Amino acid sequence: MVSAKRFIRPAGLLSLAGLAVAGALFSPSQAPANQATDPFASLPTSLTLYGTVRDFKGLNEYGHADFEFVPSGGYGHYVNMVKETLDADGKPQFHSQGNKVSTQARDSASRNRMPVTKSYISARSGDSNGSVSTSNGGALTTEARFRQWFRDVPGTNLSKTIPIVLTRQANSNIYSFSDKTDPGYMARGGFFPINGELFGNSAGQSRNFGFTFELDTQFTYKKGTGQTFTFTGDDDVWVFVDGKLVVDIGGVHGAVSQTIELDRLNWLVDGGKYPLKLYFAERHTTQSNVRIDTTISLQAVDPPAVSGLFD
Repeated sequence: MVSAKRFIRPAGLLSLAGLAVAGALFSPSQAPANQATDPFASLPTSLTLYGTVRDFKGLNEYGHADFEFVPSGGYGHYVNMVKETLDADGKPQFHSQGNKVSTQARDSASRNRMPVTKSYISARSGDSNGSVSTSNGGALTTEARFRQWFRDVPGTNLSKTIPIVLTRQANSNIYSFSDKTDPGYMARGGFFPINGELFGNSAGQSRNFGFTFELDTQFTYKKGTGQTFTFTGDDDVWVFVDGKLVVDIGGVHGAVSQTIELDRLNWLVDGGKYPLKLYFAERHTTQSNVRIDTTISLQAVDPPAVSGLFD
C-alpha cells in the first residue's frame, strides 16, 4: 500500500490564484519570446571603464607647444607619429612628425583600417590599400614634448580619473560609447570631460579643450567570434593590443574612423587575456568627438594615481 504524501508549498511559491493575479504582470510565455528577441540577453547591459585625463594649457596661453598647434603639412590624418610598440612604461613612443594620409585603406566591409602594413596584422581578401605621403608632415613638435602627453608633469599638466560607460546596443553584442548619445556628454556638446576643472576652460572658450585621455583595459581573446574594436573621433588616437599598435589616427583633424579585427592579430592565443590601451589627444579648439564600438567584453583595470591641483 502506498501511503499518501502531504504536499507542503515552499515559502514564496504562489498559489494558482496568485499565479492568475501575477499573470497580469508577467506571463511565463513571455520569457522565451524576450530571449529569442535578444540572443545576447545574458551579457551585461553596460561596461564601465576608467581612464586618466591630463589637462594642458595651449600654445596660445603660453602652454604646451603641441596644443593649439597647426601641423606644417596642414590639418588632417597622420600616421607613423608613434612606434609600433609601447615603451617600458606602457606609453606610446615618438617615431616621427608623421605622414599625411591621402586616402584611407579599407577592409572588405568598407571600414577604414590602418593604412600602413604591419607584419603582425594579417591581410584579408577584399582589403584595399590607401595612400600616404612620404613627406614629413610636422604633426607635432619634439620627442621630449610628446613624452609629456600621457605622463603627469608638474607645471605642465594636471590629471584626474574619469569613468566611461559603454552601453550594449539592443539585441546585439556591440558595446558603444558616443558623446552624441551619452546624456552627460550630450549636455556638454561633445567629449569634454573636464569643463571648468583642472586648468579651467581654454582661453576665450566655454569648454576645456587641450587634454589627453588614457584608457587602460583588458580582455579575453575568443578566436573566430568576430571581436572588433572601432574608434571614431578627433584628434589623435592610438590603440594598442598587447603592446602593439592596431589603430593609428594621429594628427589634428575632424572625426576619422578606424577598425581592427582581433582575428587579424596573428600572435593572439584563443582564451588568452590581453591588455588593450587607448591614447587620445584633443589639441584644437573646434570640436571634440569620441565614439567607441566594440564586440570585445572589455574589463576595467585600476587607473594610475593622478596629480592634484596643488602638487
